[in-house]
Amino acid sequence: MTTRRSVWQFLTGLPLLGTLAPGARAADGPAAPAEESPTGPPGTTMLTVFLRHDQTKTVSQINEHLKHTGWFRDFPPAGVEVVSWYVMMGIGQVVTLRFAPERLREVNILIERAAWGGFRTEFYPTYDYRKLYQDLKAKMG
Repeated sequence: MTTRRSVWQFLTGLPLLGTLAPGARAADGPAAPAEESPTGPPGTTMLTVFLRHDQTKTVSQINEHLKHTGWFRDFPPAGVEVVSWYVMMGIGQVVTLRFAPERLREVNILIERAAWGGFRTEFYPTYDYRKLYQDLKAKMG
């Protein structure tokens, strides 16, 4: 008869199920340390935010709105890393952030509260493809 513990040890030793149980240990020893992913260190995610200019307003009007809502004071929240911030002429600004996934709601609420009215927003989960592309190019080229 199989005990619960030995079944659990078996299940956590399987490649797929072992990844679904953070901190679980296989019967033969500790799990390998988590590797950095293209989004950054373990426990982080990246998000690209398109801040599309409201073209019914001048840049001065947009900036006044952002000042009034506290955008310049509050964005990005403490502990949220700005990976890149570009102006795309004719579109607006494109900001890529890196943060712990549990902070997603906080980032969203700040953008809704402070950016809306000056910008229309779009959000895209993001990862850094440069190294992956370079590796693929070297392999295929």
